[in-house]
Amino acid sequence: MIKIPKNVLIILAFFSIYVIWGSTYLLNKIVVAELPPFMLASIRFIVAGILIFIIAIIMGKSIKVSIKQLINTVIAGFLFLTLGNGLMVWALMFVDSGFTALEISAQPLLVLILMRIHQGKKIKLMSYIGVILGVIGIYLLVSQKEIVSQEGSVTGMIMIFICMLSWAYGSLFVGKANLPSNYFVNTGYQMVVGGLMLFIASILFGETWSSPTMWSNKALWSMLLLILFGSIVAFTSFNYLLKVVSPDKVATSTYVNPIIALILGWYFLNEQISTQSVIAAAILLTGVYFINTKKKLTIFRRFSSSGNK
Repeated sequence: MIKIPKNVLIILAFFSIYVIWGSTYLLNKIVVAELPPFMLASIRFIVAGILIFIIAIIMGKSIKVSIKQLINTVIAGFLFLTLGNGLMVWALMFVDSGFTALEISAQPLLVLILMRIHQGKKIKLMSYIGVILGVIGIYLLVSQKEIVSQEGSVTGMIMIFICMLSWAYGSLFVGKANLPSNYFVNTGYQMVVGGLMLFIASILFGETWSSPTMWSNKALWSMLLLILFGSIVAFTSFNYLLKVVSPDKVATSTYVNPIIALILGWYFLNEQISTQSVIAAAILLTGVYFINTKKKLTIFRRFSSSGNK
């Protein structure tokens, strides 16, 4: 078997969470136009999880896990998939795919705040500036009259925020938790348990299930792409990155995701991109960059240097 260098794996994994996940907003929007949200997400993750287990077995990997690892995968599956993805898909019934991606691009702000609260990580000056820019960007994004006036849009925005919070906390949890060492097995368990919890949510909310034979070709192809690429490839890459790089770096996928989502939503779904949304996106993504950059502001570096003379 050809062994891929670690740095190449990291690059490929980042490409997956950057570009592939950027397209999942469009795919989810297409499918949720026909199927109930929790049913959609449940089918996606249960099928993807089973396929991942099959791949792991073919690769000769043991899918046995300890009780502690199983409990941790249940927690991670709930945070990432049941609560995180389930609410996001539900929100897509009320807001555009590009808007959803833009709001979720503020996730690094929540990661930073949670790292400060739970890990005592010191917030640097650049990060403070990033938080301020992020708050301004989010305000400009969600305060647009043409968006707020749409039925259910405010509720959708709130659900997206809860989704962001769940993903941010899940990122920190997975970074420290005792999980299966094999990334396929880890992802498989999270997918299956997350999907089962979504199935329960679908039943509790009284969603009407339908056979795939009744779906349109567009919905079928979108679901297939969500399962194979959005779930198996991208989510496995996500779990891999959380173990080899810091959570705030993984959260930088929000730089590219909204751009991909905006372009695809505009091209395939004729979603409108307002000038205010473009300005909000520029400010918000600049804030995300400030949060994650390790550089110092030149003016403060010069001031510090002159003070040491």
